[in-house]
Amino acid sequence: RPFLNQPPGGWPSFGSVVSKLQGYKDPAVPSFVGLAPKMGEMRWANSGDPGYVGVAHAPFQPNKGGAAEDMSLNGITLERLRDRRALLDSFDQFRREVDSSGIMAGLDTFNQQAFNVLTSSKLLEALDVSREDPKVAALYGKGDPKNRDDGGPKMMEHFLAARRLVEAGARCVTVAFSRWDHHGKNFDALREDLPLLDRGLTALLTDLRQRGLEQDVSVIVWGEFGRTPTINAAGGRDHWPRVSCALLAGGGMRHGQVIGSTDRLGGEPETRPVKFGEVFATLYQNLGIDVSTTVINDLSGRPQYLVTPGCEAIPELVG
Repeated sequence: RPFLNQPPGGWPSFGSVVSKLQGYKDPAVPSFVGLAPKMGEMRWANSGDPGYVGVAHAPFQPNKGGAAEDMSLNGITLERLRDRRALLDSFDQFRREVDSSGIMAGLDTFNQQAFNVLTSSKLLEALDVSREDPKVAALYGKGDPKNRDDGGPKMMEHFLAARRLVEAGARCVTVAFSRWDHHGKNFDALREDLPLLDRGLTALLTDLRQRGLEQDVSVIVWGEFGRTPTINAAGGRDHWPRVSCALLAGGGMRHGQVIGSTDRLGGEPETRPVKFGEVFATLYQNLGIDVSTTVINDLSGRPQYLVTPGCEAIPELVG
């Protein structure tokens, strides 16, 4: 369902904003990587849209459309690749002279990124979890690549790949794990999935701490809405936008606390309701981005704040 009152170009996702504002830490590694695997319903595999910040800041998705296979030269020498790049540059120069829409500039950035990726093994090595210390990999465990209904597989290896990508230079990595839209047989599904999610998160957070990264890397687990506080006739829970939950860790935040509460049924916020914008503001602040002053111009040239004005970082975590 489209969002109302979107600016020209549409709202950008968090990772795309970070890519736009902070750029590449390493030119051979995309700033924003989406690890969503192929799913029974590919809409659930959307790692985020770039919106008005432009296609150059869309997520790089190595598990989509054979992208991993495309990240190899297939026998082409670097010298030949450079010759092809010179020819491409000549065409790009012509197109830049006739294209004032801004789309070509984004594609040019993509071409530059592709060249950097192809001439460096850094990204492929980060994605290759078989290079990891077997003792560390064992903490994460093995996943289940099968899809269930319209959801996604349970790829434990993606938690490990996310850590490797961050170490390699990615600024934002998203992971899509299993399926959570349980309108029926909710308890059977959660008894299967929750222990795996717990293991993946525990391994990731432990791994980050042991590597001295827990102050620098923020981790968040959440969805776009909650589930009904009552069980339906099929033994499931339906969509519930009035209250939901999120787990935040790392990032130098103050942990070990629950912020806010619901009524006794878990259906309505009761004390200290937290808005989505506050969570985003917290993540931006952890990255050194001030949401009270930072704006990005949309495609009409109008400056847009990163979150709804008035939303600030959660003081209980970062104040």
